[in-house]
Amino acid sequence: MNNLFEDFNDIEMLAEDLQSTDAGERIMAVIELTDTADPEVIPHLATAIRDQDINVRKQAAIALTDFDGVSTAAALVGALSDEHAEVRQAAAVSLTELKDPDAGDAIIPSLGVDDEFVLVSCLAGIKELRRADAMGPAIEALKHHSASVRCEAVNVIGWLQDKTSLPALRSAAGDNDALVRRAALTALGFNKSDHAEQILVAALTDSDWQVREAAAETLTKSGSAGCVPSLIKLLEDEYWQVRLKAVRTLGKLDARDAATLIGEQMTVPVPNLRKECAAALGVLAVSDTAKFLEPYYDDNDPDVRKNVRWALEKIAHTA
Repeated sequence: MNNLFEDFNDIEMLAEDLQSTDAGERIMAVIELTDTADPEVIPHLATAIRDQDINVRKQAAIALTDFDGVSTAAALVGALSDEHAEVRQAAAVSLTELKDPDAGDAIIPSLGVDDEFVLVSCLAGIKELRRADAMGPAIEALKHHSASVRCEAVNVIGWLQDKTSLPALRSAAGDNDALVRRAALTALGFNKSDHAEQILVAALTDSDWQVREAAAETLTKSGSAGCVPSLIKLLEDEYWQVRLKAVRTLGKLDARDAATLIGEQMTVPVPNLRKECAAALGVLAVSDTAKFLEPYYDDNDPDVRKNVRWALEKIAHTA
């Protein structure tokens, strides 16, 4: 194999430095092994991640980010129980970089452990691998006492996009932790069933504004005309961030009956909200809403100006 290291990249020779009594030399050995980009170095990095020196272990955990597969995953899962938080955290980050679905073979067995950090990290690592056999453990993890675990479990379920998971997501949407509820509502975006929409509409009145925001945003992807009345009510929400997502969704749903109420939001001194309102008014193109846009033709914010002028042009062409 020819590469930049052809003068000294004999893997076994580089690996010998992992036996050095000097931790600095062992760290350099890890770096040089990593730089070969050869999967043959994985067993050596897996050894280094169990080194007696914390810095060597941490470097090995970081290095494994550049590799994939079952052996890499197994080494990283083992490091999640390291005595030092720096090593554990480095391993957790590297675990999320895995792309080979087969790597899940080394992660799945740890989805039933009690350790919160290990469980959160393994759920985060398995998520993008989209392993169907992670569904059962993820649903079980929704019963965990830790909200962090439950939140990651919801993310795994959401990525699998399996319609049979609706009961689990419905349960998570009623969790006592707002972060879990938000994750569940976001995960419902793939499901366009009436039942899923009912869950999202109910969440528009949640006590937590970020949950209301997540529900309104998800309805942009999966909502129907039936949720328009509830979204219109959301235009009175005390948080402009919630109103912004409601405006966006109303525009996407072609809710022309909401045009005047959207136009009234243009007076709010928040450029992001005015920009969204202008865009929605352009999409809806209701002739008598031009009066809400005209005062902002020369708005100080360039994005607002751009959307306002585009919207006025759309309304003029529709009239």
